[in-house]
Amino acid sequence: MPVTIPRDVLFQYYRFSLYNSPFDAHDEGCAIDLYPDGERAPSPVAGEVLDTKTVQAPPKAYAAEHDHLILIDTGDTVARLLHVDPAVEAGETVAVGDDLGALVRAGFFAPWVPNHIHLGFRDPDANPYRASGSLPVDVAVDVTPLSWNGTGTVVDGGETWVRLDEPVHPAPGESFAGIANDVNSDGSSVLDGGLPHYSGGGLLSHDGVEAAALAGQHVGTADGRTVAWDDVTVLANGEPIAGIALFCGRKRFGAKLVGEDIDLTRGDEVWVSIERGATGDDAT
Repeated sequence: MPVTIPRDVLFQYYRFSLYNSPFDAHDEGCAIDLYPDGERAPSPVAGEVLDTKTVQAPPKAYAAEHDHLILIDTGDTVARLLHVDPAVEAGETVAVGDDLGALVRAGFFAPWVPNHIHLGFRDPDANPYRASGSLPVDVAVDVTPLSWNGTGTVVDGGETWVRLDEPVHPAPGESFAGIANDVNSDGSSVLDGGLPHYSGGGLLSHDGVEAAALAGQHVGTADGRTVAWDDVTVLANGEPIAGIALFCGRKRFGAKLVGEDIDLTRGDEVWVSIERGATGDDAT
């Protein structure tokens, strides 16, 4: 049975994703990334802190040398939290919303990924230090699917990403929304994951559909809610980029385009297309 994250817990964060990660812990949605405002990490779980551990992170110029693991006994499961420099110790009791510590920009992140809390769950009798074999995660919110034709204007960005003004969030702050799966005539499911720069993605509220499509192109095959991406390339104004970051957002929205060499600036009009086959882009 999946571990379901309650609505009031999710509303502590402006964004979440079950699949938008390159790491095995997110396979089949067995972890969730939670994005809080600010530099601190409000706890998504309640329970007793079992242990904290510092681990070596992959060396990257933009990232911290070390990451951290926090283990919390929730009663039914052991929660595994990463990317937080712990302000708690073993034996302490925490409630939902309590400050766990400062967010860490870890070397596990791609350069376009904002700071966040990684959360997964293990059975009480399983080895809590291992990520593989974690329990599936579900969310107790309906995510609004947003139709998108692949166009928009750049309104924000950095060296490795830009955000477009489309699609528009229908009710900022009041609900979560995500880019709709084009396969649905009613647009009832939402795409999640890094297309195609991570190996797979997911469909939230998948309603039994067996395919994923975006911007008029078939992009993957679904097995339940998990999607294996096709061999595709994403292009912005005809130029290949690493891909599109697909997630569920509660505040502002707009498609997020990512890549090491994105040559787009604020105010640029963008047309996103998807082609069959790869170009040799090595996104991580």
